[in-house]
Amino acid sequence: MEIGISTFGELQPDGVAGKAVNAHKRVQELLEEVKLADEVGLDVYAFGEHHRADFVISSPEIMMAAAAAITKNIKLSSSVTVLSSADPVRTFQNFATVDLISNGRAEIIAGRGSFTESFPLFGYNLNDYDELFTEKLGLLLQLNEEEIITWQGKHRASIVKRGVYPRPIQPAIPVWIGVGGTPASAQRAGRMNLPMAVAILGSPPEQFVPFINLYRKSAAEAGHDPTKLQLAISSQFYVAENSQQAADEFYPSYEQLMNRVGKDRGWSPMSRQQFDYLRTAGPLVVGSPQEAIDKIMHQYELFKNTRFLAQLVTGSISHKQVLKTIELLGTEIAPVIRKETQNQL
Repeated sequence: MEIGISTFGELQPDGVAGKAVNAHKRVQELLEEVKLADEVGLDVYAFGEHHRADFVISSPEIMMAAAAAITKNIKLSSSVTVLSSADPVRTFQNFATVDLISNGRAEIIAGRGSFTESFPLFGYNLNDYDELFTEKLGLLLQLNEEEIITWQGKHRASIVKRGVYPRPIQPAIPVWIGVGGTPASAQRAGRMNLPMAVAILGSPPEQFVPFINLYRKSAAEAGHDPTKLQLAISSQFYVAENSQQAADEFYPSYEQLMNRVGKDRGWSPMSRQQFDYLRTAGPLVVGSPQEAIDKIMHQYELFKNTRFLAQLVTGSISHKQVLKTIELLGTEIAPVIRKETQNQL
């Protein structure tokens, strides 16, 4: 199993038009974090796209390019690229450029996005939410397969026998579908024989078993081999030397994040009791290295996933603590997970 990290680049908003000190500091920290992830042998580092004051990454490709210049082996991905409100041609060009810079380490996780700020920002109608994604995904996949494009759709100008450059060093850039649990998304990914990345954030992992089964069933019905599908599971993650330390250090940041997002979505305030339940019986991978191993292996037993992405939630957690959790993931957790999953093949 591949082990990696995903991040949204949380920060304290500067609230200024220029001289964004907090944003500058956070970007520098992110680059230090991905460099360490590469050094401790992690497989993937993924940058999530958002267009909010509390997240610093609006362009995963630019962060990936910067990371490519200071790393050697780690795969670099978005998590996700909000394809519905992007231009697939420009998206492909940007990722192809990252692929050339990184010597073939670029990936795309394309999704519709868990937030909707990008739609009015770039002039798209939320009523076209699903239609936009379907059309643009089709164009992106065609761009990935063909040098000279002829294409016609509804939401973008047609392309007639045009080359799209540069081309990547890989035969094709790996394109994953990022989903949150909608059955139609699993069916689409399966029918199209595409790798799928599932974010398990608020519900027990067991509830996603039918969802994953639907993904593989849809692939089989479309004539694909479901045993060859790649599947990534992403869960919020934090480890420290012992369980109580991890819980106490992580909870304030997690509570702050969930209450900030929950205010927009009408959720009830997060409590320590809810957090403790999510940590023990739910999807949170928060605790000692051994507890993290047990949680990740439990997910593997349920899903037989080929990748685990540890979604970092930083908030008030210090940069030094984040570096420590990355170090523990790479040196103490990942080697055990790789060995145990390899033994089960």
